[in-house]
Amino acid sequence: MNESNIKLTTPEIAVLWSSYIEMTAAQCFYRHFNQYLQDTDIKAITEETLNMIEKQINTIELIFSNEKIPIPVGFSDKDVDLTAPALYTDLFALSFVYRSGQVVMPYYANVLGKVSRQDIYSFFESCLHRETQLHKEALNLMLTKGLMDRPPKMVYPENVEFVSHFPSLINTLLGDKRPLNTLEIGEVYGCIERNAIGLILLMGLIQVTKDKEIKDYFLKGKKLAEKQIHTFNKLIRENDNFIGFPLNLEVTNSTTSPFSEKLMLFFICSSNQIAISTLGYALSITMRKDLAAQWSLIMAEIMGFGGDGIKILVERGWMEKPPQPIDRNEFYKS
Repeated sequence: MNESNIKLTTPEIAVLWSSYIEMTAAQCFYRHFNQYLQDTDIKAITEETLNMIEKQINTIELIFSNEKIPIPVGFSDKDVDLTAPALYTDLFALSFVYRSGQVVMPYYANVLGKVSRQDIYSFFESCLHRETQLHKEALNLMLTKGLMDRPPKMVYPENVEFVSHFPSLINTLLGDKRPLNTLEIGEVYGCIERNAIGLILLMGLIQVTKDKEIKDYFLKGKKLAEKQIHTFNKLIRENDNFIGFPLNLEVTNSTTSPFSEKLMLFFICSSNQIAISTLGYALSITMRKDLAAQWSLIMAEIMGFGGDGIKILVERGWMEKPPQPIDRNEFYKS
């Protein structure tokens, strides 16, 4: 059957719409980075990433046009000031590519399980392939430049063991607890790393925003990121062999914002959604009950923080409504 005769399903419309919004937001950050980067190796990756995103945006616009679906507003030239001084160092721009890959690769993998039209499947398959390549390039460059703190190592086990003791939360809190296992260490370390990068991002945005309400919101997010780094660093230090360190990245002294208030707020709200999903996975594989309690508490705080951000977006008229089917209940009203 001709693909043009097959209508997009609601999940396909949803992932194209969401991807478009996120891509146009990320595009603004990369356009800013490319204005000031001095490191030629890093700039090569950010330019390659921007080129990829621009092509993907054009593809989604073409799909929407062919389907006669309105193209989202998203973000544009109005949301980035290319004359503004550098807000972050070159190394942060590299970590931004690295962190974006961590977020986008599982997103595309998830999308492939939701779409069925072959042109849409092929598009997101190519997106996953390109993002994987760029993430590998960014990771290798971070290792080369000594920026990447590798996750903790351990002595290899000599035997297979089975769980024989599963203490209650109270007993765990009272001291009856085993060292974190490898699954738990991986998630704890990942949380520290994510929040270290997020903390630098927030520090820069706090420095340049002129809107008091949004600045207060970002300050609240900074405290939440610092709390997670402190809490989970303490947990990972329980065993002297496992010590986690946040990344050493920097914000410049610029107070001129390269981004619109709308873009900055959206980006943090989007990060909150990703954090909830990531923490949900961490909670699902955690067997030590005190750690599970910590994940649950942090999730609740992030959900509350995220709700506050969405409220501001809605009140400012900055939150685009996702495509919706006809509300047939309206037809039934007398």
